[in-house]
Amino acid sequence: MEAVAKTNTMIIDQAQNYKDKVRALLIAEKLPVDDLPADLDNFLVAMQDDDVIGVAGLEIYGSYGLLRSLAVNPDHRSKGIAGKLLLRIEELAALKALKEVYLLTETAPEYFNHKGYVKVTRGDVPAGVQQSSEFNHVCPQSAIVMKKII
Repeated sequence: MEAVAKTNTMIIDQAQNYKDKVRALLIAEKLPVDDLPADLDNFLVAMQDDDVIGVAGLEIYGSYGLLRSLAVNPDHRSKGIAGKLLLRIEELAALKALKEVYLLTETAPEYFNHKGYVKVTRGDVPAGVQQSSEFNHVCPQSAIVMKKII
């Protein structure tokens, strides 16, 4: 009988069952956790060997979404994980009939630009999204605002 080798296959799953691991990854990446939704609805995780190696979330405000908490463990970067999570979040936004997805970033505007996001001003953001904790007090005013039409 041959031994079955454990694979290093990455899967994307709903985040609800991994809240502690999601919080740990976000804290390690210096991203906010105090305003995470209790149920992590509309959050996805990238899993490998029972470890959360990536996360991304979508907050919904009427017809608009706010991408937040996109992070990948440093040991797993440059493998396309962030791009896969982002694609799945955009697919989720489309399924929910959202018009646009917004985000705030201090470190990755070039990355998001390559993914089809464009810089906008805070005044261009719909009022509902502007009321989010990310816009109100979590992210600094110096963060770059970007959007993508879905």
